[in-house]
Amino acid sequence: MQSKAGGPQRSDAQRNRERILEVALVELSRSPDVPMSVIAKKAGVGQGTLYRNFPNREALVLEAYRHEVQQLTDGAAELLKTKEPDEALRVWMDRLARFIMAKTGLADALRQVVGGTGGPESSGYALVYGSIESLLDANHEAGTIRPGVTADDFLRAIAGIWQIDISGDWHAQTTRLLDIVMDGLRAGAPGRR
Repeated sequence: MQSKAGGPQRSDAQRNRERILEVALVELSRSPDVPMSVIAKKAGVGQGTLYRNFPNREALVLEAYRHEVQQLTDGAAELLKTKEPDEALRVWMDRLARFIMAKTGLADALRQVVGGTGGPESSGYALVYGSIESLLDANHEAGTIRPGVTADDFLRAIAGIWQIDISGDWHAQTTRLLDIVMDGLRAGAPGRR
């Protein structure tokens, strides 16, 4: 991460920024109108630190969304390095479900700052779609999922996630749904090569 002056950001400044983003995601998901002062207080930073990192609400909301998308998409590549492709896919599916549930709450805040145009969502979608393709490609190569499954197929299969009530026990419901989807993806797999 770079500072405004162009040099590397100090580690304590980077930790503050990360903490602000974590708190912002949670708080904005709960209420799109949460005061910036509440975010600063819960992040354990002063308002000056908050505004030094994010000069306005729009900058904070957009960066919270971008940060969450980046963590999700970076996670796909990391999982493929440490797990078998089908295990990586299943773990990433859980991360995707958490992202979707967080984004459901964050959607109102995003709509407020981008005026309903969809702004950052289109670039975020492309990154997520690319992660899905890389996970599916690794599984096709390993023979751990049925042949021919596309990213579009995958997204249609998990579309039920968007029907789950975020205020209920969404974790148990998404886990069950994604286990069923994963079982379906494995059915007809040619086997590990």
